[in-house]
Amino acid sequence: MFEYFKEYLDFRVLLITLALVAIGLFSVYSATFDARAGEIFERQLLWSGVGFLALLGAAFVPLRTIQRLSLPLYATTLVVLLVVLVLGRTIAGSRSWFGVGGMGIQPSEFAKVVTVLAVASFLGRTTTTLSSRKDLALTVGLILLPTILILAQPDLGTALVFLAITLPLLYWAGVDIFFLAVVVSPIIVAVGALFGTTLFVVGVAVSLVLLLVTRKNLFAAAVAFGGTIIVGLSVQFVFDRMPAYQQKRILAFINPEADPLGAGYNVLQSKVAIGSGGFFGKGFLKGTQTQLNFIPEQWTDFIFCVPGEEFGFLGASLVLVLFGLLLWRGIHIAAVSKNSFSSIAAIGIVSILSFHVFVNIGMSMGLLPVVGIPLPYLSYGGSALVANMIMAGLLMNFYANRKEH
Repeated sequence: MFEYFKEYLDFRVLLITLALVAIGLFSVYSATFDARAGEIFERQLLWSGVGFLALLGAAFVPLRTIQRLSLPLYATTLVVLLVVLVLGRTIAGSRSWFGVGGMGIQPSEFAKVVTVLAVASFLGRTTTTLSSRKDLALTVGLILLPTILILAQPDLGTALVFLAITLPLLYWAGVDIFFLAVVVSPIIVAVGALFGTTLFVVGVAVSLVLLLVTRKNLFAAAVAFGGTIIVGLSVQFVFDRMPAYQQKRILAFINPEADPLGAGYNVLQSKVAIGSGGFFGKGFLKGTQTQLNFIPEQWTDFIFCVPGEEFGFLGASLVLVLFGLLLWRGIHIAAVSKNSFSSIAAIGIVSILSFHVFVNIGMSMGLLPVVGIPLPYLSYGGSALVANMIMAGLLMNFYANRKEH
């Protein structure tokens, strides 16, 4: 019996996931302890139970059934995303929720998982080849459709997750490396342009080297480089036409001190909370920034401040190590899976979790702009928690079936 569980049940993914959920529950409890928001913790505890059942379901549903249903589920998800634009509830300016019994369900959280499965199913077919422009366009289209619907809500943070999974999925599926360079180069230059002329020039130089190294022919590289320059030069034009609140977030990212009581407030308070934790932290329920509610609704996007302040460098490091182990395990499962669907889907899941962790912790430390992306397993939010636990269950499923073709 022990050998059976060792062979087919990935205890590492399970235990790491449960450890992160437990840290999340302690953090949400602490963040809501003196904020007169006790029902937040109770809801998160309830969603944790639902999420655990969802994890078990995803882990033990036959792999072939998941693969067979992935495209029908994807089509259903698109319909749901359309419906939420019409009938959904507006929260914080985004019409992305269904109200159910006093609780909200956010379809876009589940859409991330379903989209990865649909793309993996399509790329896993023996007839699909990314050297075909048609198949490449269809793959990108599968990702862009839900992205466009989510942008219409509007929910920029979630939409960015869909864009972030595109390159890892295409790379793992074997797309031409020059294509990836063409996509990445404008991003490098655009980000550099936000920080001024010097970094813009550095970004241009890096992009030029990247395109030349990966080129198939000089003409294609020249065209791609020209497009990259145009993107970089248009950053200011695009920025001037963005909504005011998005402009403030970007400016606060570049210089939080410029608006310490407005757009930069959360970031500055978050940095104070994490920095004041020291090496060992102030102790559970003893974090002054947390307990005095300096960070509004800290239990959502800025939850990382809680272990950082109350358990210090050790607590924050534990969270990072657990995420690192989970992501490494996901990559390992992708590498050893003989089934193309499982392998590609595992990379997609790792990409989703990686982007969430990188961006959320980055914005909590003032290293990245605030875009409203929760920290997996820790931030308050039922839909996100259940979707993330489904992803953990899928990784366990892929591991159990890793030897199947």
